[in-house]
Amino acid sequence: MTVKALALNGTLKSSNSSEKSSRGKLLQLIAEEFKRHGVETETIRLADYDIKPGVTSDEGGGDAWPEIREKILNADLLVLGTPIWLGQPSSVCKRALERMDTFLEETDDEGRMVSYGKVAAVAVVGNEDGAHHVSAELFQALNDVGFTVPANAVAYRVGEAMGSTNFVDLKRTPKAVQAMISMLARNTAHLAGLLKRSQYPGEEG
Repeated sequence: MTVKALALNGTLKSSNSSEKSSRGKLLQLIAEEFKRHGVETETIRLADYDIKPGVTSDEGGGDAWPEIREKILNADLLVLGTPIWLGQPSSVCKRALERMDTFLEETDDEGRMVSYGKVAAVAVVGNEDGAHHVSAELFQALNDVGFTVPANAVAYRVGEAMGSTNFVDLKRTPKAVQAMISMLARNTAHLAGLLKRSQYPGEEG
């Protein structure tokens, strides 16, 4: 049984940017760790897509969200990666969460959201304090729209306040960060496998 993961990179920079992405590096490390547990990972950089504002599954006018939504629903695991901007998740990360709000109304015949049985994790990078605050915001939102959050499903790295060294610039991954990555991959892969074999019960008729 293959477990599939989708990682959403919430960096504000598109792939055309010449700057390296710290979020991309952290998500790549997580994908490599997932591979050790038999999990296949696809990564999407949200800034490369024209995701319209709104809270429906398709806002029309070239909206790129339907394509991303389909990938989310075809995956067993969702990893939401974001930088810390103004002490909060990035705007594109929030846009993705706003678009998933429609999962609240998209249910099967037994009242289960389309996202039920899918596991979520969070990856946060920034050169300031705030990783716990940001992950708390994301966990609450992801749980609201039907995702299951396992134990220790966050990996983050924050540098010195007002510092200039980014995660992508480090020659070695800090041991503490690698430990978080390993625990995230291990726990999310395990829970995703369990839920794939046994879905949540639906509403009783």
